[in-house]
Amino acid sequence: MSDFLNSKGAVWTGRIMSGVAVLFLAPNVVIKLIDHPIVQQTMTQLQWPTKFDILIGVIELTCLVLYVIPRTAVLGMILMTGILGGAIATHLRIENPLFSHTLFGVYLGVWMWAALWLRSPRLRAVIPFRSE
Repeated sequence: MSDFLNSKGAVWTGRIMSGVAVLFLAPNVVIKLIDHPIVQQTMTQLQWPTKFDILIGVIELTCLVLYVIPRTAVLGMILMTGILGGAIATHLRIENPLFSHTLFGVYLGVWMWAALWLRSPRLRAVIPFRSE
């Protein structure tokens, strides 16, 4: 296992996983930035004022850009974890379904952290999942 983690294969696996996450989140950011009507409808369903949709889009875009840049990736992921936590809390507050809606932020966060862990040897050094 450690041979794989120290190989280019781990880094590329992490990059691909990160790319999938970014491609998944990018359309969500874009529709917020252009103030698409579906965003306003969703914000209303989530009991959030629609005036925050563009601001949330800007914050998400900032986190994604930071996540993509290797030097700032950990900071971007820490900030994205905060956003995902807020999404989880929002879904809990309005009692959305647990596994499909509420925990989706957990699924996405675990995926993105795993991707970052694979593509960042420095992060693996700080968080070394080893059995000793």
